[in-house]
Amino acid sequence: MNAEVNGASGGTLWRGWLRLTPGLALAVAVCACAMWASAILGESLLGYQRSPISPVMVAMLLGLLIRNVFRLPAWIQPGLDFSVKRILRVGIILMGIRLSVLDVFQLGTMGIPVIVGCIAGALAAVTFLAWRMRVPKSLGTLIAVGTSICGVSAIMATAPAIEAEEETVAYAIAVVTVFGVLATLVYPYLGEFLFGGNGNAVGVFLGTSVHDTSQVAGAAMVYAQTYAAPQVADIAVVTKLVRNVFLVLVIPCSVALHARTAGARWAGRRTAWRQLLPLFVIGFVALSMLRTVGDAGQSRAGMAFGVLEGETWEHIVAGVSRWAGYLLVVALAGVGLKTEFRNLSRLGLRPFAVGLSAAALVGAISYAMIVILNKVAGWGLGVVP
Repeated sequence: MNAEVNGASGGTLWRGWLRLTPGLALAVAVCACAMWASAILGESLLGYQRSPISPVMVAMLLGLLIRNVFRLPAWIQPGLDFSVKRILRVGIILMGIRLSVLDVFQLGTMGIPVIVGCIAGALAAVTFLAWRMRVPKSLGTLIAVGTSICGVSAIMATAPAIEAEEETVAYAIAVVTVFGVLATLVYPYLGEFLFGGNGNAVGVFLGTSVHDTSQVAGAAMVYAQTYAAPQVADIAVVTKLVRNVFLVLVIPCSVALHARTAGARWAGRRTAWRQLLPLFVIGFVALSMLRTVGDAGQSRAGMAFGVLEGETWEHIVAGVSRWAGYLLVVALAGVGLKTEFRNLSRLGLRPFAVGLSAAALVGAISYAMIVILNKVAGWGLGVVP
């Protein structure tokens, strides 16, 4: 009898995986094409050492194109749903390995106030603008976290927690990516103009005002190569990594604020905690703490956790981070493959106006705080207002 039950369960499980295979295979294929296209466009054509064109954005655009040009059969849908809901959450958990609290100490006291000011200003301003312009609350929340923290990664980490629809996620990613790419192209030269060639100030400015980590690296490399200032790349990337660490705090705060403004009701303490800190967010924080402890051991004794040599630990971190990237690209390919243009058009152009205002505001806050703190705290950056 038990053998029959086990056989039936095994058969059901096998059939379940077979139902997922077509959609998953399509999402993985789009992921592979997107990563290839991102490298070709950003590195071979534009000449960057690291492409500022996110494969996540390319995957979503390819998925949108396929969805809206071809009529996808119904048996594709289960695999796409699995990509968007399950694979996305696993990717977010693994993404936690990229964040180490020790990055805060590497940056020192110079950039922390600027980072905090930019994050707080962006969150407050975007929330207010989204309310005034009647942008849907979930879309406003995603644009706010994407602008203030780390672009696409922040949006993908927040979207499941507020149960945002695929069309909303796709639109928010498009908004922050467009303005992130524009900042990558413009801000290196703007930084030179604003700060008179002071590399330290430019590095902090790029790290706090450009959205995505790859875009920060690209903008910093443009500046470093154009103005012969190699230290700018290191300062900008470390500033951005510290900015990313604040994602651990911003996700729960954004979820709570979204629930409050959306009029959500939590039935009991247990339900509230599950909504505020979903399991994938807890996993994300756990991986971040694991990275921090491992890095601390490596820095202090040359061995992560007392057993892993530095090179081995770095390989593990790089491998997990790489797989997080793969899974997130697959998930966003699924988002594109499930989204129809007619649903995006219903959101209108107002969110783009919010995104443009937010991008400009973050840059302005970064510049103002660098100038003010240089005068008040005597950083010695030589910043000329």
